[in-house]
Amino acid sequence: MRQVILDTETTGLNPATGDRIIEIGCVEMVGRRLTDRTFHYYINPERDIDAGAFAVHGLSREFLSDKPIFANIVDQLIEFVDGAEIVIHNAAFDLGFLDNEFALLKRPPFRGLAAKITDTLLDARQMFPGKRNSLDALCERFAISNQHRTLHGALLDAQLLAEVYVAMTRGQEDLSIDLIDYTVGTDSSGQIKPLPTDLKLLLATAEDCQLHEKVLAEIAKASKKDPVWSPSLVAL
Repeated sequence: MRQVILDTETTGLNPATGDRIIEIGCVEMVGRRLTDRTFHYYINPERDIDAGAFAVHGLSREFLSDKPIFANIVDQLIEFVDGAEIVIHNAAFDLGFLDNEFALLKRPPFRGLAAKITDTLLDARQMFPGKRNSLDALCERFAISNQHRTLHGALLDAQLLAEVYVAMTRGQEDLSIDLIDYTVGTDSSGQIKPLPTDLKLLLATAEDCQLHEKVLAEIAKASKKDPVWSPSLVAL
């Protein structure tokens, strides 16, 4: 499955009152791995930018004045996303703006290009009810570095969202581990094949054990409570 992770920046909050897209960024994933294909444009909205929006993304009308208008990049956008699953954080917001831009050009809605639309905000709210689920909060929750994100940027946010999406959907958010079928198999006569005899056994060195104990002690100190591997709890 080909996936496109997408984000936009806008002049304000409401396309119905004339707000427009001023930046769009997309990254491509195939088989849950990022490819080297990206799509990124700053866009001239031909209108002023709300002060609140400028505080979020820092994109001024002056900076955008020599950038292409949306009509000049729409065909490239269609080519990049057509037929892919599109992953967006708070999809209703971005899709509302994209559908509006397509409507202004008398084109069918943007969302019709997608094989599927995944909203990571809705998914996060189901996974973490009652918690903050902004992109920054999810980066923190999944230990994804976003220190370079001082302002919102469509391409940067799409790249961060790709990491968040993979973390959210990897199916290992607790300490349980799926059982693995270690059956060796049978030969042509139906007899079970013997286990290989040339397996190497690697034992931890004394230094490895000391480093391991040090890490466990640091985790226990940071958690400020008895860890589950504490001898007193293991004895229970």
